[in-house]
Parts: sequence; C-alpha cells; structure tokens
Amino acid sequence: MSPILGLQLLLVAGCAIAVAAVARRKGWPAPLLLVAAGLLASPLVPAVPLDPELVLFVFLPPLLYSAAFDSSYLRLRDVKRAVALLSIGLVLFTTAVVGLLVHVLLPDLPMALAFALGAIIAPPDAVAAVAVGRRLGLPRRTLTILIGESLFNDATALTAYRVAIGAAVGGAVDLFQGIGAFLIAAAGGVAIGLALAFVFAWVFQHTRDSLVENTLMLLIPFAAFSAAESVHASGVIAVVIVGLYLGNRMHLRGFGTRLVSDAVWKVTDFFLETIVFVLIGLQLVTVIGGISGYSLWAVAGYAVAVLAVTILSRFVWVFGATSLVKLVARNARQPAPTPKQAVILSWAGMRGVVSLAAAFAIPPEVPPRDRAMLLFLTFTTVIGTLLIQGTTFPALIRRLGVSSEREQYEDRLAEAAAQQAALEAGLAELERLVAEQESEPDEIHKQVIDQLREKSWRRSLSAWERLGGGTGPGGEETPSSLYRRLRRDMLQAERQVFVRMRDERRLDDEVLREVMAQLDFEEAILER
Repeated sequence: MSPILGLQLLLVAGCAIAVAAVARRKGWPAPLLLVAAGLLASPLVPAVPLDPELVLFVFLPPLLYSAAFDSSYLRLRDVKRAVALLSIGLVLFTTAVVGLLVHVLLPDLPMALAFALGAIIAPPDAVAAVAVGRRLGLPRRTLTILIGESLFNDATALTAYRVAIGAAVGGAVDLFQGIGAFLIAAAGGVAIGLALAFVFAWVFQHTRDSLVENTLMLLIPFAAFSAAESVHASGVIAVVIVGLYLGNRMHLRGFGTRLVSDAVWKVTDFFLETIVFVLIGLQLVTVIGGISGYSLWAVAGYAVAVLAVTILSRFVWVFGATSLVKLVARNARQPAPTPKQAVILSWAGMRGVVSLAAAFAIPPEVPPRDRAMLLFLTFTTVIGTLLIQGTTFPALIRRLGVSSEREQYEDRLAEAAAQQAALEAGLAELERLVAEQESEPDEIHKQVIDQLREKSWRRSLSAWERLGGGTGPGGEETPSSLYRRLRRDMLQAERQVFVRMRDERRLDDEVLREVMAQLDFEEAILER
C-alpha cells in the first residue's frame, strides 16, 4: 500500500467516525448518514477504490462472526423456516426475476451476466434495518428473522454469482451443476465450521486466559472463512456456524473473557460498519465515470426499473410465502408473520457492501462496457434501497404500530423471576457454607455474611422494581434507583480523589489504572 493511499484511508476512517459519532448523538441511523456523506464527498476527494478482496476477506468475516456470535441459536431454530425461505428462496427468486428483467432491457448483454447481476443485488444487508428495529422496539421474532436472513443469504447469493460468472466466462453451466455446487459449498461450510468450532471450544476449555482467548476470537472468523474458501466451500456458512456454536457456549468462559469480548466486538463492529458504509457512497464518481455509450435517460430508466423490481420482488415473495405457510402449516408451533410483520419484512430490503464488492469483483474477461453497466446498476440499487427504504423504515414501523412493549415487559418479568430463583439458590449455598463451619462465626464473619445477604436481596429488589420503570407509584424514586444515583455520585468523587493523589505524585499511574478499572466495573453494574 502506498503512503498516499494509506493516508487517504486514514482520513476516510477519521471522517467516517466523526459522522457516525454525530449520528449516535442525535439518534439518527448512522448507516444512512454515512452513505450520504460518502456521496457528497465523492466528487470532492480523490478516488478511494473499493477492493473486493478487502471487503469479502477482511470486512465480511468479522462482521458475520460478530452477528452470529450475538445471535440466539434457540431463537434462530424457532424461525428456521422463515429464515430458509428468505435466505435461500428469496435470493434465488430475486436472482431469477432481476436476471430476466435485465435480459429484456439489455438484450445485447449475455444472459449469464444478467443473472449474475440478479445474484449480486439479491442479498439484503440487515445492519441498517436491525439497528432501526432495535431502537424502535420491533418484536424479537421479526428481528430474529431479519438477522437470520442476513447471516445466510450471502452464501446463497455468492454461490449463485460464481455459477453465473463461470457460465459467462467459461461457457454454459448446467442447472443441476449449479444446484450441486451450492449444496456442496453449503455442506462443506457446515462441516468446516463445526470442525473449527469443536477445535476452538477445546482450546478455550484448556486456556482459561481472557487475553489469549479474545485474541484467538479475533482470528477465528478469518480462519474459518479462509479454510472454507480454500476448498471451494462456503466461507460465509463456516463463519456463521463457528460464531453460533461458540456464542451459544460463551457461558462456559470466564467472566474476564466475557467482559473483554463484549467490548472488543462492539468496537470492531462499529469501526468496520462505519468504514463500509462511507466507502459505498465514495464509489459514486468511479461508477458514473465507467458508463459510456448509453444515453442518460436510458441508464436512468434501467436503474429505476431494476430498483423497482428488486423492491417489488421481495414483497411478492414475502406475502406469497406467508400465505403458503398459512395454508400448509396451520398447526405449526411458530405462527406465520402477521400482515403488519410481513410489510416490515418486505420493506427491510436495504442492500449493502457485499453486493457492491461482488460487482467490483467481476473478472476482467467480461467486456468493460458490460462490466461498467453491471457495476452502475448495482450501485444505484444499493444506494436506492438505502436511501428510499432506509429513510422511510422508521416511519413505517411507527405507522404500523408494531412494537414489543408487551414483550419487553415479559422480559423484565422473566428476569425478575430468574433473579429471585438465583437469589434463593445463592442464599441456600451461603447458608450451607455457614452451617459447615465447625466453629461459631466471629463478628467479622457475621458482618461479611450479612453484607452478602443484603447485596443479594438488593439485586433481586432492583429487578422487580424495573417492572415499574424504576419509579414508585407516585412517580418518586424507588430505593434501588436512588441507590444507583447516589452511588454514581460517590464513585465520581472517589475518582477525583485518586486523580488528585496521582497528580500530587502520591499514587503511581499503574495503581491509578487498577483502581479506576475497579470503579468502572462497579459503575457498569449500576448502569445495568
């Protein structure tokens, strides 16, 4: 990498983080603001190339792994039918519909390339939709379906893309060969993912070192993706399987590993997603500059037609599949989506950087004129879905009144009941340990035991009070919320004392960091 390109990327990263910080402070959807900032900046800055290898082998694996790691395997299993219909069925349906449309609009374009474009723009990126949905309180089942779709749809789309590109470059490919390639890639991804998951689970079981474990976790997505792709299996599926397996077993790791892991992956996700979305917008000049030999009205018409059919095909598939499921699976344990939920799922079809990276990865054997058109149609579809669907998605959720207030209340109720059960188990263990002591506990031991009892009861009381939103019946503070507020003020006063003693050279910096970490952990518990 040249120093100038490195400086450009650093400047892009710094500006992108600043834009994301503003979005977070204002409560705006950061992905949309980042794309808009990239579009506005594109004509004003030197071209920042979007390297498909960088996206597919550096950005995609950790983002997929983090999403899978944080997902609930049990909830995904409950919605597996909906996830399969979207991540496999809808991707193939969109590939076919868009491919046929492009073949009609551009008859000189080889049909294989038309279907390659369909595969490129078929998989949605749920980052923006899930971020908005969580903020506005979408029901958990709807969010789980969107997350599950985004975990697996890239595998289907990239396999279909490779088959279509192979046909365009190397000749005809039989339909059954394509299906066989997909099944082999999927099975290979599952096998490699499970094998690596078992290996890393064994390593973690014998490591018991939070620093080593979290360093390994940063390498796992790249190892899984590279291992699978090297044998022509699905790297996407391999990464997702490893993430789901290890995330489901995170309770077996030490508390230090869990605390560090949460912070590491939050920072990683924030940084990568920030860079990815601003890079999308920055491709404007590169994409527009490659178009030649077409009238402005013609390319605009092609772009609008492809965008409209892409959006419409999702509605057709979601409502068609929902109606079919209601007919053939009336007694299913999990109900089909309601009409309002189906509208939400249909409109949550924003495309992302994987589509753009696949378009940039079209091999040089494809004629430059055709490649430029595919890249242009991909770019306009990605931008169109992000700006049209992304900006209206929050208003649609509010308009339909789809919220999870009841679900959130049930979560707090379940947490309070679980805290009560855990409290009783913990106190029973404490009483057993006290009873096993051969001698009567002295005054100091009694004080420690009483403090442990009091802390357990306070934690249980806090969980029950959260059912009422943290306020008493007359709007006054509950005891636990008052405790948290006063304790936060006390912690701030304690920090000031430690810093003053450091400034007076009465406390070493290393000691200061240790005591500040202890205070930070206590405040983090209060915020919970």
